[in-house]
Amino acid sequence: MHHDQSAAITACNLVKQFDGVEAVKGVDFDVYPGELFGFLGPNGAGKTTTIKMLTGLARPDTGTIRIGGIDCTKNPRAAQHLIGVVPDESNLYPELTGFDNLSFCASLYGMKKEERETRAKQLLKDFGLGNAGLRKFGSYSKGMKRRLTIAAGIIHQPQILFMDEPTTGVDVVSARQMRQLIFDLNRSGTTIFLTTHYIEEAERLCHRIAFIVSGQIVKTESVEALLQPIQAKYVLQFTLTSPLNGMEKKMSETFPEMTFHFPETGLIRAESDVPIGVGPLIRFLEDHGIEVTEARKIRPTLEDIFVQITGIKAKAMSSDKKSGGKKR
Repeated sequence: MHHDQSAAITACNLVKQFDGVEAVKGVDFDVYPGELFGFLGPNGAGKTTTIKMLTGLARPDTGTIRIGGIDCTKNPRAAQHLIGVVPDESNLYPELTGFDNLSFCASLYGMKKEERETRAKQLLKDFGLGNAGLRKFGSYSKGMKRRLTIAAGIIHQPQILFMDEPTTGVDVVSARQMRQLIFDLNRSGTTIFLTTHYIEEAERLCHRIAFIVSGQIVKTESVEALLQPIQAKYVLQFTLTSPLNGMEKKMSETFPEMTFHFPETGLIRAESDVPIGVGPLIRFLEDHGIEVTEARKIRPTLEDIFVQITGIKAKAMSSDKKSGGKKR
């Protein structure tokens, strides 16, 4: 891959092994200044390992990293002043108040007392934590904890922000607030690198997305370009009362202008480049003793593309990670 010198983040052929297992197998991408770049993939695909290498918490076995034009391969902390990190688990102190946590983080970046206190108060206000600033972090709800963790990550106004699964495990309202925060931060000029296994989140927030599966990027593309080719297709989904019993071949022969998919028993998905009439298909099925309970038009989503590109069932992607699987 030819890398752009003006990129905010460049990962060139990153490889990382743990106990002889390759968690990341040669990851390559550029993130441009001001971009909101999504790193999308199932749990265990290598998202957390990649973000740890980029933020200097893990060293790649091979490959190079440039952040803000600075080569961080030999010295992982060379670009620390440019970056903010919001880890997937909070790294703040439960016994300190929200305000003291933020002030402490600011002091690590060498901010003067007055400046850090002003900034901490402002962020508490911006993030809807004004009243909670004097309470201990340990007493916060999950959503409040995540918001304060984001505030801590941007206390020094970094140009580049890394976020690992920012909305995993928080309630719907908090997740919505968080997405708005991320959107606003990006709009104000912050370059954001975001890992997620929520396809919908990636589709809503990101300009470009890299799909990572088993430690390798299978595709990197703008959301528009990903959705473009299938927006032109017409898709109908039929729900049946009984299985097809080997009718698949006959269906394809009878309607050669359509492509059929059978995602699961009792479901048929028909795709075509021209509008599809529901009638002929339903009649065909009923003539063969198969009853249709529902026929609906489907607007293709990023989920469909993800399944096409990666072959991974989208269910594996949207379920919340309650299984305490080890993250890579």
